[in-house]
Amino acid sequence: MTGTHTRPRLRTLVLAGLGALVAVGVSAGPAAAHAEVTASDPRALAENVTLSFTSEAESDSAGIAELRVVLPKGITPDAVTLKEAPKEWKLTATPDGYAVGGAALATGVDAEYSITVRQLPDEKSLAFKTLETYGDGKIARWIEVPTDGQKVDNPAPVLELKAAAPGAKPIAPSPSQTPSAVPSVQPSAAAPSAPAAAASAETANAKEAGSNTGAVLGVVAAVVVLAAAGTFWWLRRSRSRA
Repeated sequence: MTGTHTRPRLRTLVLAGLGALVAVGVSAGPAAAHAEVTASDPRALAENVTLSFTSEAESDSAGIAELRVVLPKGITPDAVTLKEAPKEWKLTATPDGYAVGGAALATGVDAEYSITVRQLPDEKSLAFKTLETYGDGKIARWIEVPTDGQKVDNPAPVLELKAAAPGAKPIAPSPSQTPSAVPSVQPSAAAPSAPAAAASAETANAKEAGSNTGAVLGVVAAVVVLAAAGTFWWLRRSRSRA
């Protein structure tokens, strides 16, 4: 009797355990396969670090054509260069990060590429929010950053950083990041500024007006003198006849 009742119980426990394992596998599988990032030197303030990204293809009808990434605070677009990517893919800087892409990959092929970062910031973790664009225009958004251990539906690739190496310091920003690199527009000697040009024009007009007025007054004076001379000559002639 005891053996007969024990077997069904064991069978039930085994099936329940398998079901739990399957459930855990299903729930954990997709979360770990969307988009990931790893680093050749995952330490704060590490220099010339290679970051490798993997974005899983999820479309059954088109391949990945472009990945747009928003860089975390402390990494500027000009501090990133493309190291490896699918054939004919190129990296283009954007105001908040970069886009890497080209001809769409084959359907079902994961997008893998790597970049070199001049220096990692002094942070504990870095989130690289990513937009995956497929050849048919579909966009997958992996932009959610989990907080307090909570799970999210569309997690962004997150890189956990270790403490900085002893003596590590932030390197100087590139020339393009310094204020002196921004060209200032200075008026050239050959091309005066608008206010100066306007003042010069007004002065020229005033001079021209003054010269014109002087010429007119001169003509009037000449006419008056001639008229006076003519009147004087006529009166003198009239008297001589009388």
